[in-house]
Amino acid sequence: MIAVTGATGNIGREVVRILAESGARVRAISRGEPADLPAGIGHTRADLSDAQSLRPAFDGAEALFLLVAGDDPQGILDAAKAGGVQRVVLISSLGVATRPDAYRHPVSFEAVLRGSGLEWTVLRCGGLNSNALAWAESIRTERLVAAPFADTGLPTVDPADIAEVAAAALTRPGHAEAVYELTGPVPTTPRERAAALGTALGEAVRFLEQTPEQARAQMLTFMPEPVVEGTLSILGDPLPAEHRVSPDVERVLGRAPRPFADWATRNAHAFR
Repeated sequence: MIAVTGATGNIGREVVRILAESGARVRAISRGEPADLPAGIGHTRADLSDAQSLRPAFDGAEALFLLVAGDDPQGILDAAKAGGVQRVVLISSLGVATRPDAYRHPVSFEAVLRGSGLEWTVLRCGGLNSNALAWAESIRTERLVAAPFADTGLPTVDPADIAEVAAAALTRPGHAEAVYELTGPVPTTPRERAAALGTALGEAVRFLEQTPEQARAQMLTFMPEPVVEGTLSILGDPLPAEHRVSPDVERVLGRAPRPFADWATRNAHAFR
């Protein structure tokens, strides 16, 4: 059986769906009740910030899809081992390699996982295409996107591609002790992503460039300050490694990663 944490999130929901369609036995794990699990998939409520709550959720699982969440990676992995888990696929951040001081949380998770004695695979992701959902309300009400660094491009990645790579690492041999960097096929700018959403909607979407100060104030309402500063640095002045298109999605899946426009078309309903 495969345990999937964050089963109601943008990535975890897709991991559950892909595994279920492949015929794998899956246990979906999340803090709340999921609305749309595939038929026949069991669900357990548990919280990654409470390692004790995870023991029954992990019981009987051989593999684990794990988010970086909570503050006790050792407790989480101890619970996993007690439940019988042998293989872990961790969703981490590209910032572990490029800005470790700003991304200490995933740095610590990776370090504990490497020393756990479990078989592991790490998926380091940059920006997600689904981060554009933060624009959903302003697009629905005003057909407007406000964002900083309008013309700085980054190769954001489709959560569905991350999920497909994760499913491969969870179910197929050859991924032990691999660190994959997952990106989209080309860098795109916030202005270009807004235009792609307009195309998907069949209506023009205006773009308003925020100052870094405006963006910082907005982001501090839902992100801790060190992460805000690291994120703004990446968005405004990406290092070469953050701007680079990685071959790892294609290496694992045998196809190119999906472009942002594909994600926009599939998710246009969220912006109507």
